[in-house]
Amino acid sequence: MASSIDRKKKAQIFKALAHPIRLHIVELLLEDEKCVNDIRDLFDSTQPNISQHLNILKYSGIVDFRQSGNLRCYYLQDPEKIKKIIRAVKGLVA
Repeated sequence: MASSIDRKKKAQIFKALAHPIRLHIVELLLEDEKCVNDIRDLFDSTQPNISQHLNILKYSGIVDFRQSGNLRCYYLQDPEKIKKIIRAVKGLVA
């Protein structure tokens, strides 16, 4: 049986993916690693706002980053698990 901590972690992941911008960022990262400025350029949003969304995704364990000079480049920690989650949700809305 799942513990309370497990349920809280799962809920945290679902909350992180529940925002349209964060979901879009995750879908973009399924294609390839992207730096903050590259992501920002794809949205009508400021760099601090995109960074906040990325921090939520990082805190939930969905993404991580590597430092490249002054740039932070983000990638999915476990792309296969994220693909499964997105496929499952697509099945619910189809």
